[in-house]
Amino acid sequence: MTAHNPSTSITAFDRLALTVFLAIALHMIFILGVSFDLELLRTPEESPLPTMEITLVHSRSEEAPEQADYLAQVNQRGGGNSPEKVRPSSQNFNPLPIPKQGDAPLTQQAASPRPQQDPLPAMQMITTEHAERAIPELEEKREKPSRPEPVTAARLMESSQELASLDAEIRQLKETLAKLPREKHLNANTREYKYAAYMDAWRAKVERIGNLNYPDEAKKRQLYGRLLLDVVINADGSVRRIDLLRSSGHKILDDAAIRIVTLAAPFAPFPEHIRKDFDVLHITRTWVFENTNQLQTR
Repeated sequence: MTAHNPSTSITAFDRLALTVFLAIALHMIFILGVSFDLELLRTPEESPLPTMEITLVHSRSEEAPEQADYLAQVNQRGGGNSPEKVRPSSQNFNPLPIPKQGDAPLTQQAASPRPQQDPLPAMQMITTEHAERAIPELEEKREKPSRPEPVTAARLMESSQELASLDAEIRQLKETLAKLPREKHLNANTREYKYAAYMDAWRAKVERIGNLNYPDEAKKRQLYGRLLLDVVINADGSVRRIDLLRSSGHKILDDAAIRIVTLAAPFAPFPEHIRKDFDVLHITRTWVFENTNQLQTR
């Protein structure tokens, strides 16, 4: 029977120490970023990693070819008119050329200088012959600033005559304007108090004369309507003019309104507070011939 050596037995403390050591080592690997490069592990005699060529085809064959030249997404038996082994191509534009065996890498191809383009033809300067002779001709054609004419006695006399003629025209215009009558237009919308009494008296007289002389023909034919009349009165109360501004549509009513104004004239002279400002009054009113054979002015 073999005796048990207590010095070679693994205790629980040894297991705990080993576990702690492994845990610390793993944490150091992750914290310090310890990594391994596969290139360093590769021997010089080993060849580079193998590559795989894959192409995309546009047609599909039910049977798979016995010896395929390329890998694709579906089976396709060879076709075309070239006996050599060529890569299938498409009419679509391929932005990146596929390098063939023996070609330079893509980075070297991109770095190759582009063929230098022909520079743009130099522009020729077109000059005018005898340019030195043309410049003085242009300068001669330029308009020279006109000098002021000298003031002479004849010129002064002509200017004074023009001023006298202009002054006479202005004086004549003032006299003509002074002779024009000062006119004031009054209508139903007038609210000035100094004309209110005169207009009210005028309206009352016109309506009274109009109802007393209402046209018999309008009564017989039962005509009614309204018209707009402008009566121009002088300062002494006489009628200067009668203007029909809008017809009633019946000549009998239009003529009757004018006849009523003539029968009512003359009207009262202007009061002093009106006479000092105006010489003529325009009284514009709407004359209404109602279907009840009554006349009103509004």
